[in-house]
Amino acid sequence: MVVVSWIVLIASGVLEAVWATALGRSAGFTRLWPTVVFGVALVASMGGLAFALRTIPVGTGYAVWVGIGASLTVLYGMTLGGEGFSLVRTLLVLGIVACVIGLKLTH
Repeated sequence: MVVVSWIVLIASGVLEAVWATALGRSAGFTRLWPTVVFGVALVASMGGLAFALRTIPVGTGYAVWVGIGASLTVLYGMTLGGEGFSLVRTLLVLGIVACVIGLKLTH
């Protein structure tokens, strides 16, 4: 069950990046499809997080969920979202990823 929880947590972290990106593209909920994607991804992401936290400690689970979502959102912004790429930003994202891995390894 714990392995399933970690898989669901990772998928939920990916969905966090989806809803965050869709939120930005929704133009304040004035564009239909980004708003729909936001709503569906948000509900699925939160549902998955809630499921995973039944067996994963809340501090670790939440930090991993946020770390995955934040890292992927920044990477999307740098590669496809027009936010610009820089070595410093890349290193900072890698720092987040390293912390997420560390939390998993110490759980």
